[in-house]
Amino acid sequence: MDLAAAPPALLVRRHLHVGGEWVDPADDDVIPVENPATGDIVGQVPGGTPADVDRAVAAARAAFPGWAATAPAERAAHLDRLHAALAARADEIARTVTLELGTPLKLAARVQTGLPLTVLRSMVDLAARPAAEETVGNSLVVREPVGVVGAITPWNYPLHQVVAKVAPALAAGCTVVLKPSELTPLTAYLLFDAITEAGLPAGVVNLVPGTGPVVGEALAAHPDVDLVSFTGSTATGRRIAHLAADRIARVALELGGKSANLILADADLATAVKVGLGNALLNSGQTCTAWTRMLVHRDRYAEALDLLAAAVGAYRPGDPFDPATRLGPLVSAAQAARVRRHVERALADGARLVAGGPDIPLPPRGHFVAPTVLADVHPDSALAQEEVFGPVLAVIPFADTDEAVAIANNSRYGLAGAVWSADEEVALAVARRLRTGQVDVNGGGFNPLAPFGGYKQSGLGRELGAYGIDEFREIKAIQR
Repeated sequence: MDLAAAPPALLVRRHLHVGGEWVDPADDDVIPVENPATGDIVGQVPGGTPADVDRAVAAARAAFPGWAATAPAERAAHLDRLHAALAARADEIARTVTLELGTPLKLAARVQTGLPLTVLRSMVDLAARPAAEETVGNSLVVREPVGVVGAITPWNYPLHQVVAKVAPALAAGCTVVLKPSELTPLTAYLLFDAITEAGLPAGVVNLVPGTGPVVGEALAAHPDVDLVSFTGSTATGRRIAHLAADRIARVALELGGKSANLILADADLATAVKVGLGNALLNSGQTCTAWTRMLVHRDRYAEALDLLAAAVGAYRPGDPFDPATRLGPLVSAAQAARVRRHVERALADGARLVAGGPDIPLPPRGHFVAPTVLADVHPDSALAQEEVFGPVLAVIPFADTDEAVAIANNSRYGLAGAVWSADEEVALAVARRLRTGQVDVNGGGFNPLAPFGGYKQSGLGRELGAYGIDEFREIKAIQR
């Protein structure tokens, strides 16, 4: 397909961003962008090639010495200008995320746009601080930028996941080549419009859209990329780690999750169920930290199921541009089919349908799946062990706290989780026992300065705050 032949109604982006300029790609392959709420093609971007990756990495490598030597206060000023330019595009960003991902517009404005702006604002402040130095015996220990970063980001939070990598990398003094998801690339172009307006130095941030097997693998295997930062599936993260290991390059991996929400016997059940369901269905369940396993004390189990059955009705799938819609489509037909298979298998395995399921009427177009609650899910079953990445909640009873912790930790993942109890000290004690990177106690709010990342197969390294900046630094000891 030729970009020049694209109908004018499409949102067409024809170029890569390399060395501070919008440049032609190496060939005329393009990637169509679909509106998952309708199935219509709404945009096109270039399909990058390994040659495009070579150009972008060379530009980032050339820009690295100057950017690494730039004073922290000046780097912070660049990020501040980027924040202003991005904030001015907030409405356009929200609409674009809704168009290419299907996130309901209200949620796209608050979370898909508001959260990355908050994270970027935090990085402005942190970037102004010089890297810490310390004296250990006769050694001066210093922290320096790792070099050129290859950032490979997912489709489910197309601006936040980019900002969570690019902003701390820049704050640390690194330069970046970004490959956004081929399913939601248009939002990344809005970021680069803001980067151009903000006047970041040429080559400091570069954009090469494309598919994972082509652009992603070329970036992960590139000999001049010093660190690969990836967010996505555990299977793809494993592949990237192998490619980087062949050349002994560092990786930062934020991967899958199967997070447990523990509701103890003395919890405020109505609040815990309401918040827990909302968390599980956030972004149509397409959230790596979603609490997709709700663990409820047996004494409150039947009551919790009644509350869930009543609450699910508020999440009626529909047009994501309709202000009343709380649940949009899944990102693709393949993803929707995959989620339906999970539900069918769970029912075959003996789970009990509480709400939703395959017989619920859905919009006639688009990739919609009904919000579904399944009870009596066995802790070892596929639904309790595999990341579904859709609007499906598994509810599991437990007899006591020890059993709840054992069920929660019975997972190869360890990204997030929650504990609810009227006694905060009890909840904190349980939170300490969970093998997971983040735990919310009684609905504790998201903190963009806290470290974000997981245990076990949920990944390696941490993002956000000062911890996220340190991920992009090397440590050097200078003996005197």
